[in-house]
Amino acid sequence: MKTAPLIAVLVLGAAAATAEAEVSSTITLASDYDFRGITQTARDPALQASLDWSSESGFYLGAWASNVDFGDGTESEFELDLIGGLAGNFTDDFGYDIGLVRYNYFDDGDDIDATEYYLGLSYKAVSVKYWYATDFANSGDGANYLEANVELPLPNDFTLGLHVGRSSGAFWGDDQYTDYSIGIGKTVGNFDLGLKWVDGSDFKPGVDIGDANSTENKVVFTIATTLPWGN
Repeated sequence: MKTAPLIAVLVLGAAAATAEAEVSSTITLASDYDFRGITQTARDPALQASLDWSSESGFYLGAWASNVDFGDGTESEFELDLIGGLAGNFTDDFGYDIGLVRYNYFDDGDDIDATEYYLGLSYKAVSVKYWYATDFANSGDGANYLEANVELPLPNDFTLGLHVGRSSGAFWGDDQYTDYSIGIGKTVGNFDLGLKWVDGSDFKPGVDIGDANSTENKVVFTIATTLPWGN
């Protein structure tokens, strides 16, 4: 059993309890755990939860967990991500976000844990973020991910979300690919509802279109709530 991530979660909890900052937790039920166009649950539902701490200075820490099923012989059933960074604004419209995330997978004989670093910039409704891992999935190879997102208001308090991302680098080699999605969201009471269509260029060598791990088009529904309510 990997104890370091669990210790880190306890430290995060202690910090959340003692620091004068904002603390929240988000619980999400998703019809599929989609990660950059690829299912992480073999297209089955996912239950996800986060604990987030942020200070007025812009520093933040977080822990995020989900069930996983890669459907390729790996034994991982649980993912725990540890996140830390700094976010803020240069002006009212121009913001930044810099940090790292540590992906931890449990019950897996093959160690596929990885660390990614990221740098994001945003201007009004548009955001761009670059992710880089020096040792992606414990492969010894680096990987890049560049994404762009747009979020626009729609009538009746709906939102429109547009996304495109590109995976490249030594880890992907000739299998680098693009993913994209379009979705709508709406807040109803204390719950955030989301529906998006996801697609992308299929990258897996030897994997037929229709396999759970391909980037074939799919629809993902999510319902989430953030605690404490009323904040």
